[in-house]
Amino acid sequence: MDIATIIGIIGGFALIIGSILIGSPLSTFFNIPGLLVVFGGTIMATLIMQKLPVVLGAVKVAMNAFFDKADSPDTLIKQIVSLAGKARKGGMLALENEKIKNVYLARGVKMAVDGVEPGEIVNTLRIEVDSLLGRHETGHKIFKFMGATAPAMGMIGTLIGLVQMLQNLSDPASIGPAMAVALLTTFYGAVLAFLVFIPIAEKLEDRTKNEEILMQVIVSGIDGITKGINQSILEDKLVAFLSPKSRNTK
Repeated sequence: MDIATIIGIIGGFALIIGSILIGSPLSTFFNIPGLLVVFGGTIMATLIMQKLPVVLGAVKVAMNAFFDKADSPDTLIKQIVSLAGKARKGGMLALENEKIKNVYLARGVKMAVDGVEPGEIVNTLRIEVDSLLGRHETGHKIFKFMGATAPAMGMIGTLIGLVQMLQNLSDPASIGPAMAVALLTTFYGAVLAFLVFIPIAEKLEDRTKNEEILMQVIVSGIDGITKGINQSILEDKLVAFLSPKSRNTK
């Protein structure tokens, strides 16, 4: 679980709620029509933008912002180097019964054990990488779209409230409360966009970049295993994919 995401969302809402409670009751900031316009309108606009299965799939992708299931780069590299050493000593069949947690690495090793040509293995894994990035990019687009749409829906709600307020100018006592209700939808849109949708989109994009690096490590590692590259040379090659602070394999 990514504790930073949990702390950020819970802490952000806690600070906002705390600020409200200092000056007024929480009920003052609760308006059902405003919530329907902003939250419901954002969801409906997203459904217009994408198909329902894609939107539902984006919710699943969003869980990556809360749970980081990616392998540790140095652990993955050590495993690949170990597999390369066993393959050099006993041939590819020596890897047949290896327990490999990473599904992409396991698939590549299985193909190598089955005698698939090295070039074909690399091409297949690269197709997997492109497919993964495509799915994740769609998730990023959806949450970025929601982040841009929520404030716009907030403005729509505010305009609705202003129109309703202007229709009752004959009652000066109702203007203040009506204006407050009108502005609440802008508040809802800003909170959803800048505390939920946009941060999740950015974190998902960062997760995808890290996963892309891991996939490149796997592709290069499988290529090195099938070609019988020396373990030390292979490790140096794989470590080059990582940032300097992540290079803890030796």
